[in-house]
Amino acid sequence: MTILCVRFQLPPMYEAALPGLLGLLEEFTPVVQALPPDGALADLRGAERYFGRDAVELASVIRVRALARYGVDCAIGAGPGPMLARVALREARPGVTRAVPADAVAEFLAGKPVTALPGVGAATARTLDEYGLDTLGRVAAAPLSTLQRLIGARAGRELREKASGIDRGRVVPNAVSRSLVTERTFPLDELDPDRHRRALLSAAEEIGARLRAVEKVCRTLTLTVRYADRSATTRGRALKEPTAHSAALTRTAYGMYEALGLQRARVRALVLRAEDLTPADQAAHQLTFDPVDEKTRRIEETADRVRAKFGPQAVFPGALAA
Repeated sequence: MTILCVRFQLPPMYEAALPGLLGLLEEFTPVVQALPPDGALADLRGAERYFGRDAVELASVIRVRALARYGVDCAIGAGPGPMLARVALREARPGVTRAVPADAVAEFLAGKPVTALPGVGAATARTLDEYGLDTLGRVAAAPLSTLQRLIGARAGRELREKASGIDRGRVVPNAVSRSLVTERTFPLDELDPDRHRRALLSAAEEIGARLRAVEKVCRTLTLTVRYADRSATTRGRALKEPTAHSAALTRTAYGMYEALGLQRARVRALVLRAEDLTPADQAAHQLTFDPVDEKTRRIEETADRVRAKFGPQAVFPGALAA
């Protein structure tokens, strides 16, 4: 199970909170597709490798964070693909994730009505029902030629595939999800610039590792400083080249922080957001022939292997704390 379909339990007057909740999902993966007004799909393949936890375990963390930060519960369906995650969501309830095991997809779908599939409307369901094809199991067992004669060649083929559990869909990130964010919150309002810098170093290293885990690079880095009086300052900076290199991200974060010229500021939290994400294999890297830079990159590769084997706690203690 690598795909989550999340529906946040948002009262109508709180629909404006959806972008912030999508940002919460982006703390785990940049592959997030908004489903307004209150839902989203999230592809957790990279997150499962990075955090060393499966999608259902990560769903529990997402639920806790949504409750802690926004006071919003959510229902979550999990499955091998977007369609199956959406079908699972229909049986989910707040507090419990409904998961579809990859080896039991046919059994999960068999007894469900055809309207359980996304995109199958009442008219199609009535047509199929007239011929006794009222469940997905019966549709999957029906001859393809029969389905195509009833609802059309393409629609019949797609319906039979979906009823058989073949999920060819993918999560398509939209404009609100082309970013990845991490936050460092201090237990008490923090005045010490050295502690601010250490928090930025930790956040930049995490951002870099997560970008590398999903084979992405970013073109822009944004820093938000949240203060004790609940105000905030945000600064963004374009990178010299698209990168997932933690050292480059750290230098940029430090530069934005120092440019703010904070004097005895009581800082509550520091938030880093990597934006304008693109596939790493489409980005050019300027060779520097700097032995220090090359050594740093080799250390990154080693740390990435440690995280892949033992999870982020091996490198970033508390990375999954709510």
